[in-house]
Amino acid sequence: MPHISLKMLKGRTDEQKKLAADKLAEALCDAIGCTPNHISVSVEDYTAEEWQEVFKKEIAGNDSIVRKPDYDPKDLL
Repeated sequence: MPHISLKMLKGRTDEQKKLAADKLAEALCDAIGCTPNHISVSVEDYTAEEWQEVFKKEIAGNDSIVRKPDYDPKDLL
């Protein structure tokens, strides 16, 4: 039942999103040994302005983040 939530800046095509979702699912299968039919992937697009609030709410100070980003989201503006 793993679910991957991919959040990124707007501008990618549907084909790029599908490819990213497929590759993420494949990597997860390799990493944890599950089967692809158990994995779901969502893709959410944000503007740089919208991302400021999402970053604060979901990333900054979130103890569940396993791989932390090394950038200032304000640099996206």
